[in-house]
Amino acid sequence: MSVIKIHDKYFKPYLPKEKLEKYVSFLAKQVAEELPKDEVPIFIGILNGCFMFVADFIREFDRPCKVSFVKLASYQGTNTSGKVKQLVGINENLKGKTVIILEDIIDTGTTLTEIYNIFRDKQVKELKIVTLFFKPDVFKKELHIDYIGKSIPDKFIVGYGLDYDGLGRNLESIYQLTDKKMTNIVLFGPPGAGKGTQATRLKEKYDLVHISTGDVFRLNIKNQTALGMEAKKYMDQGDLVPDEITIGMLKAEVEKNLDSNGIIFDGFPRTEHQAKVLDAFLTEKGEEISGMVALEVPEDLLVERLLERGKTSGRPDDQDESKIRNRFNEYETKTAVLKDFYLEQNKYYGVDGVGSIEEITNRLSKVFGTL
Repeated sequence: MSVIKIHDKYFKPYLPKEKLEKYVSFLAKQVAEELPKDEVPIFIGILNGCFMFVADFIREFDRPCKVSFVKLASYQGTNTSGKVKQLVGINENLKGKTVIILEDIIDTGTTLTEIYNIFRDKQVKELKIVTLFFKPDVFKKELHIDYIGKSIPDKFIVGYGLDYDGLGRNLESIYQLTDKKMTNIVLFGPPGAGKGTQATRLKEKYDLVHISTGDVFRLNIKNQTALGMEAKKYMDQGDLVPDEITIGMLKAEVEKNLDSNGIIFDGFPRTEHQAKVLDAFLTEKGEEISGMVALEVPEDLLVERLLERGKTSGRPDDQDESKIRNRFNEYETKTAVLKDFYLEQNKYYGVDGVGSIEEITNRLSKVFGTL
């Protein structure tokens, strides 16, 4: 699951298919257990939103039953209100029958009021209400609801039959309206490509947070954390830090900045595994990677840059050409495959990384402005 756009709005993942299945199964079993053994209920789904819920509920209900669908329709009448509710779809006599209403969601209770009013005249034996979702914060009616799958906040949701202006009903999971979609960009390139310099300029221009793997490592090393000390061993040898160390540090940084306009990831992810973990983590937070922007620079030029940087940076991995070449080997064999990973998602953007800082910033800005 990832953030999706329907019409003009963005929706973040809220409830996956697996959790929905558990709620539906729970409701079906609860109803079956509480009904008399010889009772054959009539389940009535209220269209349009309930069709997926009803289909799955009936499959879980392992007893004889009848199923029907109805719709509450408005029409112009002759009474003073100008509009009345009419039930469309019931063709059989419900007198003396146990009727169980299946609703996808109950919020204010307006539709539920109409249901009670309509079925009061049907002389049913018993009327029960089952709803998959319930919004207690906005429910203002003194009406009984017999079975509730899940109580949720008063936020707009789509999927699993629920729609936004006609779209979204066919989604198998539930998505929640999100007020703001973060712009999360992976700034990519080999060591010495200038990612840090460009990230600093671009974060100010677009009001984004810059999370540099190197900065995170150095902070942990300075504070002598367990992860920091472990990472230092690999960095001193010119090797990439193992995923479990890198991911642990980066997740903590992302958590701190989920209310920002977005994040520039500098130096992470470096492997396909890291990219998949990052995608999964952001999905949990209702966010996603907007794009990967790659600085493309020839290797020999980069070696010169790193050796020059090593004269003032104090970093041992910038002072030994063999270690630098080893880092490029690691990059080519493990990290460069990320290009294909993001290409498959239509999120890869290559940018010429040779030139003045200002020229490169302008090239990057043309891409950032579209994300």
